[in-house]
Amino acid sequence: MKVKFLKSGFLICCGLALAAMSGCGSTDRSDLTDAYDLYTYTNDWLSYGESSVSDKTALFAEDLCVGGLTNTESDQVDDSVAGSAAVFILDDGEISYAKDIYEKRYPASTTKIMTAYVALKYGDPSQVMTVSDTALSTLDPSSSVCGLKEGDQITLGEALYGLMLCSGNDAANVIAESIGGSQEDFVEMMNEEADALGCTGSHFTNAHGLPDEDHYTTAYDLYLIFNEALKNDDFVEVISADTHDASYLDADGNEVNVTWSSSDQYLTGGQDIPEGFTIIGGKTGTTSAAGYCLALYSLNSNGNPIISIVLGGDTRYDLYELMSNLLLQFAQ
Repeated sequence: MKVKFLKSGFLICCGLALAAMSGCGSTDRSDLTDAYDLYTYTNDWLSYGESSVSDKTALFAEDLCVGGLTNTESDQVDDSVAGSAAVFILDDGEISYAKDIYEKRYPASTTKIMTAYVALKYGDPSQVMTVSDTALSTLDPSSSVCGLKEGDQITLGEALYGLMLCSGNDAANVIAESIGGSQEDFVEMMNEEADALGCTGSHFTNAHGLPDEDHYTTAYDLYLIFNEALKNDDFVEVISADTHDASYLDADGNEVNVTWSSSDQYLTGGQDIPEGFTIIGGKTGTTSAAGYCLALYSLNSNGNPIISIVLGGDTRYDLYELMSNLLLQFAQ
């Protein structure tokens, strides 16, 4: 059904474009770079299903979990305590549970999944970054930080632990400036990557996730981002750590040693892990605007990988209670 819809939509768009080119108006395509050859692409889609086409045509969502717009109805979980919730069975390409997964939500620090993804895609974990005054002075004084100071020199690899474990907004800004050249340019990279991943309900204005009316995502888009980030072994290694002993240099060249702990209570023992599951890791996020959020990567008792997401939880207790119930009821 999904493919047929996309196919029909594509042909309708192509038909309109061809009509415009054949008498209903004129279109100058000379200034378009890499413009689609409408005739070629239309013929390909018309012959979709033939071996000559299907053997060489990769569908965008062929390896993704896809589903409809209808919420899952279940008496087994109380999802009234959260804005959105979902369970994605990765090997089966199935969304086994869904509540308002296409509704735009404030993501809080789950934003940092995209920050880490972009950083690892375009940066090198061994590259050394210098903490600027701008990276620190632009932060809300009450925001979560990992304790970086102006002039500190830290590798991207170490900063990612500060970003993902203790949710350091200072680390987010340092990474953004180092990888993007400026915080603004890095945010542009984030939005470009979101578009490339098919995140039609997302827009970012910063690398850390503090509230902004133009900074939002959906549970489904967050799945798309998280799913792609998990393909990087360095990312998985970072999110799976319950603590990390970081080492970097201060402005005077003195060694700084600090231990950062994960905010994921499944990893730190603050929350019981659902029976039969192995928690690999994930990212929490909490602001008054976003509520309590968690994107989690786990394995069920059969070793099948699961992504589960809760956005807009009423309380921390509600967040973990709902997440555990979702895993037990819909991820076995």
